[in-house]
Formats: sequence, structure tokens, C-alpha cells
Amino acid sequence: MRTIGNILWFLFGGVFMGLAWWLAGVLCILTIICIPWAKSCFVIGTFTFFPFGKDAVKRNELTFKDDIGTGALGMIGNVVWFIFAGIWLAIGHLTAAVACFCTIIGIPFGIQHIKLALISLAPIGQTIVKKY
Repeated sequence: MRTIGNILWFLFGGVFMGLAWWLAGVLCILTIICIPWAKSCFVIGTFTFFPFGKDAVKRNELTFKDDIGTGALGMIGNVVWFIFAGIWLAIGHLTAAVACFCTIIGIPFGIQHIKLALISLAPIGQTIVKKY
């Protein structure tokens, strides 16, 4: 079922948002200062191409420790990301979610877009894991 969901997702819009993430990554590389965000863009962009069967979680949830997090620099990085790229990617995902919610078949895709919109607001400190 995941494979069918991923194929339908990719064909009916996932490719566009994945490319938007990769475009943000390329722009981050061109500015040189934003190279740390570029890796996140490419990882989340790949996740955006095929999101079913994977999930984004906070890094400290994987280790069950409260002391491992993004820290002050990560929080500052997320604020900078939110201002320059995160809000725009979130708007793209929310627009796609509204379009998906117009059909009954598109509801699972709309839910995935909302999850991706939340990730796009603050990607630092997130990691992608497979669901079992």
C-alpha cells in the first residue's frame, strides 16, 4: 500500500514540492553561508518525493534524552530558516493540502502535506526515519 501511495503522491504533485525543496537547497548552497540548511533541504526534499512509509521525528525522541536537541544555535537557525524559506515552503504545502482535501481520495495526501508544512517551518533538529 505504501508503494502505491508513494507512486500516486509522486505523480500527482509530490514531485513539484520535492523540487521546491531541492531548489531551496540549491539557493542555500549558492549563498555559501546557508550551506548547513542545504543538506536539510535535500534530505527533506527526498522525503517529500516519497513520504509514505517514513516519518520525521525530533532527534531527541530517537535517543530518549532531553539534553540532545538543537540548542540555542539550532533555534536561531530555525528562526532564520523560517523567515527566508520555511514560510514559503509551508505555504506551498498548505496550498497543495487544500487542493488535495477537495477530493475524498486526496485526503491522505493532504494530511501528508500538512505534516510536511510543519516540518518546513523548523527543519533543524528533525530527522527522517522509516516506519515499520
